[in-house]
Amino acid sequence: MTSKWKNLIISPQTSIRDAMEVIDREALRVALVIADGDKLAGIVTDGDIRRGILSGVDLSDQVEKVMNSSPIVASEHNTSSELKEIMRNSSSLSLPIVDERGSLVGLKTLHEALEVEKKDNPIFIMAGGFGTRLRPLTDNCPKPMLKVGDKPMLETLIRHFKSFGFYNFYISTHYLPEVITEYFKSGEEFGVNITYVNEEEPLGTAGALSLLPDNLPNKPLIMINGDILTNMNFTKVLDFHESQKSDATMCVRDYEIKVPFGVIEGDGHVITDIVEKPTYRYFVNAGIYVISPDIVRSVPKNQYLDMPSLFQKKTEDSYRVLKFPIHEYWLDIGRHDDFKRAQNDIHDLGLF
Repeated sequence: MTSKWKNLIISPQTSIRDAMEVIDREALRVALVIADGDKLAGIVTDGDIRRGILSGVDLSDQVEKVMNSSPIVASEHNTSSELKEIMRNSSSLSLPIVDERGSLVGLKTLHEALEVEKKDNPIFIMAGGFGTRLRPLTDNCPKPMLKVGDKPMLETLIRHFKSFGFYNFYISTHYLPEVITEYFKSGEEFGVNITYVNEEEPLGTAGALSLLPDNLPNKPLIMINGDILTNMNFTKVLDFHESQKSDATMCVRDYEIKVPFGVIEGDGHVITDIVEKPTYRYFVNAGIYVISPDIVRSVPKNQYLDMPSLFQKKTEDSYRVLKFPIHEYWLDIGRHDDFKRAQNDIHDLGLF
């Protein structure tokens, strides 16, 4: 958020001439009109002033004659990606930031929104599976390296994480690791750092955590299966994990099962209810997790362990284990039908 925003504050009674001086002096092309203490009453741009002059207002008139009293604003809780989207849709170069009371608390410029804050959190991508159900496509290629659109799905995943500021990657390999390492190398070409963790024997989704180096940043780690296609906002799940003081967070999806028959409920031989073609809804594991450093360090070395078992164990040990529902696009590319669907969907997802 620009540190100059307080220099842009004027009152509705400020003259148009003085507003012009503020806009010119701060070079942000906008002035912020405040009334009743700290409430945002409107904004004034050079375009507003120009249109006012053309309609006959005088430079000595009060700025409330030309200001936009219903400007597009954003919340202090909006992410950078959301701010960028708001500005893109409204063709705005800046957005006043207000709190829930309508008080002005800052200004975000398009330039700032396009700059993504770097995040040190380690990203651990599981890319060692055999991809058996996708044979023969995976006979000579690890599943995460299959192309969806014009890029390997692993590259699309890395680039999407990078768009949120993540750059510190660890990739677990096992099946045909050289295909992955020769393509990405150190990650420099993609603007990220990549460290490879090779499983001599498959250790399960959680067991591979024990192979990570001891010098990881002391921050929550995001772990994801390398065969997932999603446009989810990874910053949101990280913010949720930290704000809720979670020890382990599992991303989940809403999953429906539609029964095409009448379901009979009963007590012994007695029918108590008949539900015609019911739909049952469950949360299912989406293969994306946020894990705090102490849990990463607690994983036994070189022992097979899957993530559901790790979460169950930590729940029994009274750790704070939470679920985070994701509503964005998500696809686990495990079968040929999934792979075909991904080829059609990739063009509408806005992924890099």
